[in-house]
Amino acid sequence: MSPLAHIVALPVRAYRLAVSPLLGQNCRFHPSCSSYALEALETHGAFRGSWLAAKRIARCHPWGGSGVDEVPPKRD
Repeated sequence: MSPLAHIVALPVRAYRLAVSPLLGQNCRFHPSCSSYALEALETHGAFRGSWLAAKRIARCHPWGGSGVDEVPPKRD
């Protein structure tokens, strides 16, 4: 993970430590949105990984989809 991606991942990690235990497991997708965000940042870096995570979070609403949603592989 790039240094910038590590910085972008800090709020996600803080959410997982502080907020996620209070909310419980209510995620409609697998992996959870926070796991998806960390994996996207690891695979694609800070900019594209943030974009993918934001798109995933935008789909997480009562009328959105559900199920397995993996991070797309890195483009060459």
